Parts: sequence; C-alpha cells; structure tokens
Amino acid sequence: MQKLASRPAEWAAAHANAPSWFERALATPVDERRVEVEGCSIRYLRWGQPERPGIVLVHGGAANAHWWSHIAPLFPEYCVAALDLSGHGDSGRRDAYPRETWAREVLAVAEDAGIAGPPIVIGHSMGGFVTIMAAAEYGERIAGAVILDSPVRLPSEEERVGQAGQAFRAPKVYPDIESALARYRTVPDQPSSLPYVMHHVARHSLRAVDGGYTWSFDRAIFQHVIPRASAEELPRVKSRVALFRAEYGLVTPDIGAQMYELLGRVAPVIEIPEAHHHIMLDQPLLLVTGLRTLLADWEHSVPHARR
Repeated sequence: MQKLASRPAEWAAAHANAPSWFERALATPVDERRVEVEGCSIRYLRWGQPERPGIVLVHGGAANAHWWSHIAPLFPEYCVAALDLSGHGDSGRRDAYPRETWAREVLAVAEDAGIAGPPIVIGHSMGGFVTIMAAAEYGERIAGAVILDSPVRLPSEEERVGQAGQAFRAPKVYPDIESALARYRTVPDQPSSLPYVMHHVARHSLRAVDGGYTWSFDRAIFQHVIPRASAEELPRVKSRVALFRAEYGLVTPDIGAQMYELLGRVAPVIEIPEAHHHIMLDQPLLLVTGLRTLLADWEHSVPHARR
C-alpha cells in the first residue's frame, strides 16, 4: 500500500512543492480534442505543433491520457498525442472493447492530430498490448512501436485483479474529491510513486456524477478476458519495435528475453533502474531519457530484418 494513498492533503502539499521540471511540463500549452471512431467519441490531448513527426501515447488499463501529462511535453521536437481509449477517461463507452478497435482509435487520433507521417506509438501495460496489435495489423501505418512493461505471456495485472474481483468493482460514488482521492490506488500498487505525480494523476482520474465523484473508467472492461498479445502475435509485428522493462516491474528478464527472440532478435530491450511497473509514476525522467535516446537512434537506423 502506498503510504500517501490515504493522505490526499500530503499529496496536495507535495504537488505544491513539485520540482520545476514537473511544473513546467504541466504548464506547457495543450489542446484537448475529440475524434469520432466507429461511433464513439475519443478524447485526446495534443502537445506541440501539427505537421511535425508524431508520438501517440497509450495508457494502461483503468488509466487515462493524463498519466502522460508530465511526460509528453518533454518531447518538444514532436507533435505528441495522448488519448483516452474508449471506456476510459472522458472518451465514450462501447458494448465491447477489442484491442483491434483500440488500435484503430490510436491511428485515428494520429491522423486527426495532424501528425506528419506515420507516428511512433508508445504503450504502457495494457496499452502495450494495444500497441502490439497496431504494429502487427497496421505496421505500415506506424513508424515504430515502444512497449513499456507489458508482459506478453502473462495477463496484465489490471486484468488479473479485475477478473478476480479484487479491484475495479462497481465504482463507488464519493461525496467530494478529497474522499475519492483518499481511496486512490494503482494496480499493481507500488511503494515508490512520486507524490506530486500521484496527486496529478488521481485528480484527473475522477468524473462528476449525480451525488459526487467516481472513477473515470468503464468497469465492464475488466468483467471479461481482455484479448492480449500472444507469443504468436509478436512475430507479425511489421514496424520497428523496442521493449522497455522496469527493474521491479512485470516484464521479468526471462519474459523480456522471450519477447526479444519472438521479435526476431532486433528489438532493443531497455531496463529502467529502480522503476516499478508504472514507470511514469516513479521514474519519469529516466523513462524520458531512455525514450529520447532510443528515438534519436531510430531517426538514423532501421533494423535490417524490418527494412
């Protein structure tokens, strides 16, 4: 359990004293936009100028675009979009949530955002499975896929606890924001999340409803088995691809090695030290450094097997 999770006042105090890089990132101008995808309104955030090379950021299960708000502005040479997948955040709801549909939402956001050329898609946890689907089915339409701590041969932690009834039950309605924040947890929980990042993410994970506030995701997503990337799917990835694993995350060294083999031994596997599964919550600057280093090289090289 996170020590600050039951003390939202301490989160708020930590946010008030957040480091300057974090405050500058949140102060960066951002456009909130929507695009219709197969009858569902998809909300996304866009940083930077259109007609630049682009990045699309894909959140994990029960998360939303604001998990990237302190990350996206740190790629100023790109047009960066972060979407709320359907069933999450301020996007619409569907009767079902296949990964193929989520992948098409990613591509639609890239097109609507005015990104120049195919985007680089970066997905975390369940969003990594969506990214794999996009790279396998629509690889010619993306410039590269980056998968952040998404264990292909295992269910995501969000799926496991959701299907076991340990989390994501019928969301409770809280009378006020402070009461809701006191109950906020990540899945899996981790001891090292930065308080000012947690405060920001938690505040943007709520929506107003009759009687108060509740969490901004559709619990129906976790009531059934979510199709996830399989070992057979990885060899179908058509774009450049890279794997990031957190030192204390869900992609263990042996899972990372298996994924590396299935991707044809051309995907770099990059470990973020001291990070837990939710890398953007506890080691955001190390994550950005790793991504910026990778992308700088990708501008000049394409693995031979994927030319």
